[in-house]
Amino acid sequence: MPKRTRTQDINQFAADVVRRSTQEPGPVDLSDQTAISQVMRAMGRRGGLKGAATLNASLSPAQRKASARRAAKARWGKE
Repeated sequence: MPKRTRTQDINQFAADVVRRSTQEPGPVDLSDQTAISQVMRAMGRRGGLKGAATLNASLSPAQRKASARRAAKARWGKE
């Protein structure tokens, strides 16, 4: 934010603050890959957590155990 000059009246300053705070935000810079990665990571995690909770609520304990066993075997059973 630029520094306020001494010639600016307090009312002009207040009007300038209101004008800046009500402006529409500018376009998002899509060239920044780290920001895009962080947003996409957060969205994926949120969806994954919701999906897992929904799936686990619909499965019986035996089905959950079998699913967990298959997942562990797929993850750790590779040689």
